Amino acid sequence: MQAMVLTGISSFRDNPAPLVLTELPRPEPGPGEILVAVSACGVCHTELDEIEGRTPPSLFPVVLGHQILGRVAALGEQAGRFPIGARVGVGWIHQACGGCSHCLSGNENLCARFRATGRDVNGGYGEYMTVPEAFACPIPDCFSDAEAAPLLCAGAIGWRSLRLTGLKDGQNLGLAGFGASAHLVLKTVRHRFARTKVFVFARNERERVFARELGAFWAGAIEERPPEMLQAIIDTTPAWKPVVEALKHLAPGGRLVINAIRKETGDKDELLGLDYPSHLWLEKEIKSVANVTRQDISEFLALAAEIPLRPEVEEYPLREANRALAELKAGKIRGAKVLRIA
Repeated sequence: MQAMVLTGISSFRDNPAPLVLTELPRPEPGPGEILVAVSACGVCHTELDEIEGRTPPSLFPVVLGHQILGRVAALGEQAGRFPIGARVGVGWIHQACGGCSHCLSGNENLCARFRATGRDVNGGYGEYMTVPEAFACPIPDCFSDAEAAPLLCAGAIGWRSLRLTGLKDGQNLGLAGFGASAHLVLKTVRHRFARTKVFVFARNERERVFARELGAFWAGAIEERPPEMLQAIIDTTPAWKPVVEALKHLAPGGRLVINAIRKETGDKDELLGLDYPSHLWLEKEIKSVANVTRQDISEFLALAAEIPLRPEVEEYPLREANRALAELKAGKIRGAKVLRIA
């Protein structure tokens, strides 16, 4: 099978093509696993974190990718949840232990034995991959493969972030950064919270125009002050500056949810500018998001089908994965990026 393979940590500045198109043996499903013939895989900022070493893979070489759409091509022993040919999706959560206190309380995303697709095991930047059948999910028929792929991570993690804000209808919501996840949050909020205004903070005018097209009440630069204070803000950026700026605009008792697996360190000095009275006082909260659960994915897929929610998608052939990642790194984003595998 063909796959785009990462062989080690590098930076896009020194190596603009860190993934290499490689011929690999087709994997075989183990007990309780299914083999998935991949048709599409979303491109996520987490792949940049893996390539550049902020959340390094646990093995090399490795096939990245965790927003995977495909068909069941083979069954391992004791696997029978899906028939051959069934369309399935695989997200960031590849496996959890199922027996720890976190798993038993519905928080399998916090499991110490959490394994991530495309980081701890091979993912979807290739023609085939395997996954425990319990961690694959059926896909609603109303979505094409390219439309469904971003829902599995950008959508699901956005949904988890939105729930963690505790937002109530009529309260103001801010979105710092406007990529794949944030644009799906905006579409979701417009459906679920009729009286809520969404304020978008984005680094370039192209993203701000896109946000207004999708119904944002206001869109400005990261440093701009919005016309109203915000009860909740979701930060989806890889940087620290938007976090510091967002705290200035948070209303008393408000909550900032950071939806990022890692932050880049280039602007970490911004944190030295935190001022307790203006940034944190009056019971403001900061909460991080860690991974997703299977329930997050299944809930969001059902909600997206009900709306129905259509992601804005840019498609690339598998061999152009480096170009898609380089554009993501440079902020050339409109919605979500998806690789066509088959």
